[in-house]
Amino acid sequence: MSQSLNSEAPTTEDPILQVQAENDALVQRVNEQITLETFDATDKTVLKQLVEGLGDTRGLVRLRFAETLGEIGEPATPFLVEALANHANVVVRRAAAKTLTIISDPRAVPNLLHAFLNDEDTVVRSSAAGALARTGEASVPALLEILASDKHPQDIKGHAAWALAFIGSEAADYLYKALNAASLDVRCAVIGALGHVAQEQSDEKSYNLLVSALTDPEALIRTEAAAALGQVNYPPSVPHLILAIHDTDLDVRKAAINSLGKIGDRVALEPLQALLNDEQEVVRVLAKLAIAQIERQSKEDDW
Repeated sequence: MSQSLNSEAPTTEDPILQVQAENDALVQRVNEQITLETFDATDKTVLKQLVEGLGDTRGLVRLRFAETLGEIGEPATPFLVEALANHANVVVRRAAAKTLTIISDPRAVPNLLHAFLNDEDTVVRSSAAGALARTGEASVPALLEILASDKHPQDIKGHAAWALAFIGSEAADYLYKALNAASLDVRCAVIGALGHVAQEQSDEKSYNLLVSALTDPEALIRTEAAAALGQVNYPPSVPHLILAIHDTDLDVRKAAINSLGKIGDRVALEPLQALLNDEQEVVRVLAKLAIAQIERQSKEDDW
């Protein structure tokens, strides 16, 4: 029996253990060199080995490799984008995209876009979208192009809109221009992103554009604008939101009511109380909640 147990016990010849030991030694050695400022960032062999380390079966070790490559920075980009595009191991592709998020190198944008739009793995695609968001302004034209295209499904467009909003103020100049785009998807994403710009910078131009969008011909744009104004908590928008609670579109009305509750201006109380007799039950319920929010905030302010 003891012979059977011994024959099944792992040995140093176990290939998985050997790889793990080699990975541990490699990442420790490179980190020591980085600390001592002796690491050679032109050593292609080591950079390739570090990228291969992203396929380690241990999650914490993969994270350590990603952090090490992030510390090395842009010299690692060509090896990461190669792995993202062609590596057979999906774990390596996922980790490569996440590591490019740390580095945020604009040179990676074309490869990140290709992975975002084409990789068969949903985690790779979403990680590539995250890396595009962190890369910032360099990603914006391509993200707007995706939103404007009829070729891409809604989940891809949703990720693109999220990335655009995450970029926020870096994309401001593009957003101002794109607000007049022909594509409804583009304009809708731009409204959401302008909300982030307004929050980041207290940007008066963004505030004004959101207020103007409350009278847009498209109900979807009006809805997004009403919701964004509540998120940025812009008190001068209250009179405009009061008008929007009587919009012909129910979603616009609901978004405006919610935003008035969030902003908490007592000026909105009387118009909201008038909605307690509205024919739409959802409007009555939301108006009641908004009134309660405003009254609660007033008590907190008085206290």
